[in-house]
Amino acid sequence: MEFGLVELSRLQFAMTAMYHFLFVPLTLGLSIIVAIMETVYVMTGRPIWRQMTKFWATLFGINFVLGVATGITMEFQFGMNWSYYSHYVGDIFGAPLAIEGLMAFFMEATFVGLMFFGWDKMSKVAHMIVTWLVAIGSNFSALWILIANGWMQNPVGAEFNPDSMRMEMTNFFDVVFNEVAQAKFVHTVSAGYVTASVFVLGVSSWYLLKGRHTELARRSIAIAAAFGLASAFSVVILGDESGYNATHTQKMKLAAIEGMWETQEAPASFTLVGIPDREARETHYAIHIPYAMGLIGTRSLTDQIPGVDQLVAEANEKIRSGIIAYDALMTIREQRDATPAEVRATFEEHSADLGFAMLLKRYVDDPRQATDEQIAMAADDTVPGVGPLFWAFRLMVALGFSFIAVMLYFFYRASFRGMKFPRWALRLGVIIIPTPWIAAELGWFVAEFGRQPWTVDGVLPTALSASHLSITDLLITLAGFVIFYTVLFIIEMGLMIKYIKKGPYIDVAETDEWMKRHEARLSADDATLKPAE
Repeated sequence: MEFGLVELSRLQFAMTAMYHFLFVPLTLGLSIIVAIMETVYVMTGRPIWRQMTKFWATLFGINFVLGVATGITMEFQFGMNWSYYSHYVGDIFGAPLAIEGLMAFFMEATFVGLMFFGWDKMSKVAHMIVTWLVAIGSNFSALWILIANGWMQNPVGAEFNPDSMRMEMTNFFDVVFNEVAQAKFVHTVSAGYVTASVFVLGVSSWYLLKGRHTELARRSIAIAAAFGLASAFSVVILGDESGYNATHTQKMKLAAIEGMWETQEAPASFTLVGIPDREARETHYAIHIPYAMGLIGTRSLTDQIPGVDQLVAEANEKIRSGIIAYDALMTIREQRDATPAEVRATFEEHSADLGFAMLLKRYVDDPRQATDEQIAMAADDTVPGVGPLFWAFRLMVALGFSFIAVMLYFFYRASFRGMKFPRWALRLGVIIIPTPWIAAELGWFVAEFGRQPWTVDGVLPTALSASHLSITDLLITLAGFVIFYTVLFIIEMGLMIKYIKKGPYIDVAETDEWMKRHEARLSADDATLKPAE
């Protein structure tokens, strides 16, 4: 297969995925925040909380609709641009996607209409339940998508069938409860919660700077700061869990992220900063934190974390083992039921390494004809781009800790300083609105780029997964997707800015009347207390 074709296919899918992921985190987090606000309204009966719920739900609805539009086109690409991948692992990958559509997406689509148009047709409690079901449906969508993606990172519960020449599922529950998938799910949804919290905090800060909708803004900041603080801590803790999983599921990705070229004595140090040099197999000007990586990656003081060079040597051996499996597979393919039992036994013994032999397809049509030099080149291909991964991960982590600091400060001001915020802090709240999206995109990049050269880690190389399309076809569709997604993004931004400027325009009279009565009660209470002072 033409290498440029694969790279263009990857570029197209990366572009559509990154565009789609601009909408996903806000949908995940804002659905929960809206449900929390409506719960407070049901508990207190105060109209201000209903007004807040309807306002933030409007922004959620805009983001939700456009997120669905960008997500649908992504799934078509599996059949269009990645047909061999769909054929090879469709039995496993297709199941979570189908369940996501049936169980989660239809749940969202059913209840989201009731959430927006059922305010005057249901009781307060019934409407609150509907809002929570929308939030749960949104998160269920993420669960099944990440189960599918987690299997690509750690392909458990499946095995290759030499008779059908495809991967087949052997245990559905192993796929569902895959440790990588579950860690990715909780980490991703927590990141979405942080994204929504920063968004709510930033918009509310803008209102306070403008002196508009101050009661709604202060209460929204209080909710966003508390929810965001818990979520920001969760992101860091659960991200650490993902790193621990990578120690025994994706060792090369972890070594690349750390710029760890040679295996260190346990416990390994953590490289805070440095300049990775792939040619020299060295990270220049590295600043290390002793023992930190060993403790994070292995939870012990004695277990080693293998470096890139050791893993390349192991890949070399797996490629040679995979060649044996490939040779046996070709015999099985030719002789079918007449295949000798010893050939099938040989295949079973080496089948786990078959994917490594497929890495040679980039250099030679028949892996059995590969030279030692070609095997060495294929083994070196298992090293992803160390420099981009190294810095993307560190920037993502730095942003994660900054969210903790910001949310902690706003939580303190909201809880112990009467919800009074300095203007510099409000300006900061507005400025940081884009940062959680940057962190989320970096996280996606680390997860997916770090898996290269595999589509399914250790099983199917990316170079073999793409469809046999022409370069012209890809360029035309790539241009079409860029135009389509850019138009949707402009529509999203235009609608969001329009409704943020418009502010909470629903239930204004009732809320204002309640606020006047509330302020009168507070004044009366103050007057009663003054003589006692």
